[in-house]
Amino acid sequence: MATVTFDKATRIYPGGDKPAVDALDLQIKDGEFLVLVGPSGCGKTTSLRMLAGLEDVNGGRILIGDRDVTHEAPKDRDIAMVFQNYALYPHMSVYDNMAYGLRNRGVDKATIEVRVAEAARMLEIGPFLDRRPRALSGGQRQRVAMGRAVVREPQAFLFDEPLSNLDAKLRVQMRLEIRRLHNRLKATSIFVTHDQVEAMTLADVVVVMNGGRIEQTGTPLDVYRNPASKFVATFIGSPAMNLVQGKIIEAGVVECDGGGRFPYEPAAFGGLAGQAVDIGVRPEDITLAPAGATHTAALSREFVEELGATRLIHGLVGGRSAMVMSLPSAAAGLGNDTLKIQAAASAVHLFDPATGSNMRR
Repeated sequence: MATVTFDKATRIYPGGDKPAVDALDLQIKDGEFLVLVGPSGCGKTTSLRMLAGLEDVNGGRILIGDRDVTHEAPKDRDIAMVFQNYALYPHMSVYDNMAYGLRNRGVDKATIEVRVAEAARMLEIGPFLDRRPRALSGGQRQRVAMGRAVVREPQAFLFDEPLSNLDAKLRVQMRLEIRRLHNRLKATSIFVTHDQVEAMTLADVVVVMNGGRIEQTGTPLDVYRNPASKFVATFIGSPAMNLVQGKIIEAGVVECDGGGRFPYEPAAFGGLAGQAVDIGVRPEDITLAPAGATHTAALSREFVEELGATRLIHGLVGGRSAMVMSLPSAAAGLGNDTLKIQAAASAVHLFDPATGSNMRR
């Protein structure tokens, strides 16, 4: 296995007025599972395809280990890619699909048999080796596609939204399979998705991309709890972080437009009294305020989403600012149309309205 490095790697499509990937600087450690996540058009798939050699690099370099592979052919990069549409040969058996790449590289028959058998055992597709892809379910086909990658024993595995064609239940199952596979192989893996749940559950490191650039890099929990910008705050998390316009009243207190106040940690954020800010609070960090509590807001309830173990309360603060709070379904005190709510100072973020950046020092 090896490290993977993007050194100011840039991709500009012919006729494009700006880079699809703009001077990407990123290093994936040996054995790390890194997830590139972001909305459509953010540059995540293009970055993966540049690494695979399927897209030209117009500036900068890409290295696998210490080897510059920027202009090498895909077959010479010693990587394996798992595609969204499986890309299996329909006329071949599962065994032949998995063995095809090894045969092309001149690997001897005995070694091929050992590698295919071991990958089939790991992925629990041994009983299907004689079948054609059309006789398999979507999940089984995806296992075959992963098995084809595993038998090559590459320096890095690349996953291009491999779960997007599966139903919700199967996606959860395959997430577990991919993570188990990574834990066994300890292989350098780069996974592309637009699904932030996949990013949070699979990654050692999450890279949030926006407009061809990296918006934030960190562990899943750090990106979730300490978003670098309003973009990250609203993209990572379901439901998204609440963002409400407001201003600083005094050190440690902010006021929402239309009324209602929340505490914040003054030592953690910049800003002066009277300064306009965007106030960010995760739905699960909003709670019902007890009688006599200070720094609270009134949430006018509009509707409730029942999700089984939890319920989402949608409403307006001050009659104008939309806000969502997440509570256990068994929570009491929801009989009124207007709820008195609060949030701990440690859970409140302040963002610069002009730049969108987190004001945390």
